[in-house]
Amino acid sequence: MKNFQLTKEERLCSKKLLTELFNNGSSFLFYPFRITWLINQTPQKYPAQIVISVPKRRFKKSVDRNLIKRRIKEAYRLQKATSLYPFLENQQKQVLVAFNYVGKEILDYQYLYEKLSLALLNLEKQMVK
Repeated sequence: MKNFQLTKEERLCSKKLLTELFNNGSSFLFYPFRITWLINQTPQKYPAQIVISVPKRRFKKSVDRNLIKRRIKEAYRLQKATSLYPFLENQQKQVLVAFNYVGKEILDYQYLYEKLSLALLNLEKQMVK
């Protein structure tokens, strides 16, 4: 049975790793996300660690930002075990990923789910290059 949890260890909280990710990472735009990623050299328990951010500049109300983050987290949680993790385990890589929401409006869950699925495939292609 696949693990569909999103644990604390899978979330990127380390200030040092976050700084390294945003200073040295590669990024690409895949609407409604700007995805920044970096191959992690330090061994971790999980193949990927993520951070999700929604700009306060576009969404003034915290309930709106939290709603978008919850939807993205849920979409990622359901797809990581079927698409991203098997790829990373085959490549024997560990990655740090930041999902920055760049959309101007609150999008529904189904749209975010589909776009995140395509974004993860695009991330895999970027990592192979």
